[in-house]
Amino acid sequence: MAQEFEESIVNIDKVKKVKEKMPSDEIIFELSELYKVFGDSTRMKIISALLEDELCVGDIAYIASSTQSAISHQLRVLKQAKLVKYRKDGKTVYYSLDDEHINQLFNIAKDHIEEKRG
Repeated sequence: MAQEFEESIVNIDKVKKVKEKMPSDEIIFELSELYKVFGDSTRMKIISALLEDELCVGDIAYIASSTQSAISHQLRVLKQAKLVKYRKDGKTVYYSLDDEHINQLFNIAKDHIEEKRG
């Protein structure tokens, strides 16, 4: 099987150079998992809202036109993916984006979409 691949290679030097620069399979898997988290419109609404300010579950639910239960579930997914963090103020829990990278990922994708739409 490997020989079949080698026979179809047009430029072995280029292929070797690219393969050396490719991330490990583990990193590729983690990238895939991260983008799966981004693959839900409710989670994108949450991230979009948290780009503006830290918010509690009730605030996010109102902004996203969803239930607190649904938002809590999606926040758990986002926390597990290390995309959001939280802080407690008395009985209220406030959520915010984990770091500037999430802002950048969201805005780069949004800019790409808006640019392609014309």
